Amino acid sequence: MSDITVFGANGTLGSAIVREALERGHTVTAVVRDPAKVTVQHPRLSVTPGDVLDPQSVSSAATGQDVLVSAVGGRDGQGHLATIEPSAKALTEGLRALGGQAPRLIAVGGAGTLRTPDGALVQDNPGLPEDLLKIMHAHGAALEHYRSVTDLDWVNVSPAASIAPGERTGAYRTSLDDLLVDDEGESTISVEDYALAIVDEIETPRHRMQRFAVAY
Repeated sequence: MSDITVFGANGTLGSAIVREALERGHTVTAVVRDPAKVTVQHPRLSVTPGDVLDPQSVSSAATGQDVLVSAVGGRDGQGHLATIEPSAKALTEGLRALGGQAPRLIAVGGAGTLRTPDGALVQDNPGLPEDLLKIMHAHGAALEHYRSVTDLDWVNVSPAASIAPGERTGAYRTSLDDLLVDDEGESTISVEDYALAIVDEIETPRHRMQRFAVAY
């Protein structure tokens, strides 16, 4: 079993990752700005205050851990948009301070930079809402930063074009840079199965220093 620290543990994706990890026997530290807002109680869950934009806070939370998960970013509004790229830089700076003792970093990514079946990027499709485009571009900038990092063990995980709370089916497909679609041309994944894929990657690492995508 692994010792896992999760930044953004109060969010939709972060809380699902925490639940999945706990259910599978891992020990989890939830790092949040306000620990009083974490209502989940579990013998293998601890809660600590921290700031994903502060490299020193990242170093402190990551010390002695096997994996650091960043669930920062998503479709929750402008507050997350402002933290996506800066948090990527703070995370890598904080982990570098630990040298050879740095844990593996798994960061939630976006779908905007995935290639569609016609060869275009998701974010280049016409008609996307401006606020969603900004989030996609922010995740793209964060991914570009991660791809410049050669001295840390990192992975960036892109969801399907559509991700929402739903059913934990236990089944999903993966790709590297291509958008996965079903027979109807839809790209979807439930939050629960996305969290499942991340904990699967924690337990059995298959991707190193690269992005991979998850969808049905």
